[in-house]
Amino acid sequence: MNNILETMSIRQLQQKYPFVISYFEENRLNVESFEDNTFVEYLNHFTQEEIEEWAIDKEKIAKDLWEYIHGMREFLGIEENNSVESLTIVSGRNKDGKAEEFGELTINKSQIISIVGPTGSGKSRLLADIEWAARGDTPTGRTIYVNGEIPDTKWRFSSNNRLVAQLSQNMNFVMDLTVEEFLKLHAQSRMVENIDKVVQEIIKAANSLAGEEFQLNTNITSLSGGQSRALMIADTAILSSSPIVLIDEIENAGIDRKKALELLVSSDKIVLMATHDPILALMADKRIVIKNGGIDRIIETSEDEKKVLRELEKVDGIIQNMRNDLRNGLSIDNEKLTKQILMPGTNLLTY
Repeated sequence: MNNILETMSIRQLQQKYPFVISYFEENRLNVESFEDNTFVEYLNHFTQEEIEEWAIDKEKIAKDLWEYIHGMREFLGIEENNSVESLTIVSGRNKDGKAEEFGELTINKSQIISIVGPTGSGKSRLLADIEWAARGDTPTGRTIYVNGEIPDTKWRFSSNNRLVAQLSQNMNFVMDLTVEEFLKLHAQSRMVENIDKVVQEIIKAANSLAGEEFQLNTNITSLSGGQSRALMIADTAILSSSPIVLIDEIENAGIDRKKALELLVSSDKIVLMATHDPILALMADKRIVIKNGGIDRIIETSEDEKKVLRELEKVDGIIQNMRNDLRNGLSIDNEKLTKQILMPGTNLLTY
């Protein structure tokens, strides 16, 4: 049974369905100290001796709990919303038909996952599997679960309920509209109540990302590449109904990439980011390594890598300062650069 009992922690179950606490107590299931584990993991901790001594039927217990949750939801009139709390990728096969060995990967809301691999390695295929909500019926044979369950068919066939919003590297507007007109049209299509307020939020967020500010009366066809990217990221974070966002090579976008990721994560979205930039890759909670059409490895960002990230961010900060100096017509000052490199707490020369 692959459902919320396998993907949600006991703590998450108790927060979402408080009535399960009574179920645990009534059935003498002591889940204390297992709150960060799934219910299935809790059941698997019992030894063979305990199973025989207490006549534990793990499959029946899991099934009974699932039916109890389902019954209580109906009794209380709880309607499940359309939010995506987690996305699970179940392994398939690579281009040679060899099985992927990672088993499955669950990504929770507000997590950032980077996807790395050579050009043509299969990054787009992975994203297509997610967007299509694959059920073992794609070339990779992967299966996608949403919130621990087989996803609703709306994610596959509805144009209004897209699972993934893609932000490609190259964005070109062709409509003869101002930024304000464009944003209002999108807000109206989403049936937003306070359109003017939302439009102001988006332009403010976009200008916090862009290297150069732009106004609501700016024609969208005159926006630079970085400004276009900033506008679409802000629009996706605030207005898009898609719970999963794919960003392709944000390192070349001419925007504040760290702020962009923080904005998307604060909007409770799952962010998948194809990148070759070590800073972005290490900002992610985990990274998926793609080779030969398959998921070769899943690497969790370690504490040592986070230390490396802090050093790389210092280098990036120096480069950003130089970029701003150039934009403002200033000369590159070698003495100033040397002081930044040698400032206390900076180990750039010894790394």
